Amino acid sequence: MIELRNVSKTFTSSSKDVRAVCDVSLHIEKGDIYGIIGLSGAGKSTLVRCINLLEKPTSGNVIFSGVDLCSLSKKELLKTRKKISMIFQGFNLLSQRTALRNVCYPLEIAGVPKKEAIEKAAKLLDTVGLSDKKNSYPAQLSGGQKQRVAIARALATDPEVLLCDEATSALDPTTTQSILELLKQINTTMGVTIVVITHEMKVVEQICNKVAVLDNGCVAEKGYVKDIFLSPKSNIAKELVLPKNTTVSELSSNNAIRIAFDGQSAFEPFISNLTIECHAVVNILGADTKNIGGKAFGQMILQLPEDAASVERIKTYLETRKIAYEEVKTSE
Repeated sequence: MIELRNVSKTFTSSSKDVRAVCDVSLHIEKGDIYGIIGLSGAGKSTLVRCINLLEKPTSGNVIFSGVDLCSLSKKELLKTRKKISMIFQGFNLLSQRTALRNVCYPLEIAGVPKKEAIEKAAKLLDTVGLSDKKNSYPAQLSGGQKQRVAIARALATDPEVLLCDEATSALDPTTTQSILELLKQINTTMGVTIVVITHEMKVVEQICNKVAVLDNGCVAEKGYVKDIFLSPKSNIAKELVLPKNTTVSELSSNNAIRIAFDGQSAFEPFISNLTIECHAVVNILGADTKNIGGKAFGQMILQLPEDAASVERIKTYLETRKIAYEEVKTSE
């Protein structure tokens, strides 16, 4: 549905040029909830604005439903943008309009008759769980309610794609969870493809099926969320995926491995079985379990014994049971 081909974006000023996005190529299929994640300044927001050409790429192509958006006239682009809606961290609601009239706004611009627009807006507010707030103004709504209004407004033009630029960053954890569940519901019931821009791995884990990890404007790695979680290859992905408060530089042993496991194995007495069968004791330096796509995915950082024979038995045990692992490079 959406294909980015070698997209780059450079901002030019009198003092210097800043390359925010560097040669990015991605393929987002219809029905995906595609995450684009990276630390602050990685180029995420610039990239998502290139998808709907709010920022025109300096080079490369943005293909939407087989059409190169970069080749369209202004009029053609405006028409196509109706199929690509966007929500933001700051909600961007019109303060002088009620929730209902905020949702009506894009319909008014599109020339939809007033009665039809009001009926559709009311249905959309019901979809996002705010039918009782249709006459409330933004100042009377909580952050989560404002974002729900923004989502309803974004859906007013019947888009095929919904771009979410840090849409939950200003919300508390409970509200974030409810918004993510709403987005997943919209994806499932309405068939809207969703692109999620975030700096939080937990957001990607909860609703995305695929992810691209950005670092300094470039794609460090991309793939299915479960694969990135189980076996991150790039340093930035490892930083985002590794158990919090356990960084490589903080590990106390030069003999450590990271183990990744999925499905029912996440609930098995793994350490106990390993200790008994390998006749070896390991120390858990960090551990984490996530629910990704309805399955339990886990990881552990283990400090291994000092003797080589025990280490080999442990590795053989893991390989026999097809449990993924990698050696963790620690300080000398």
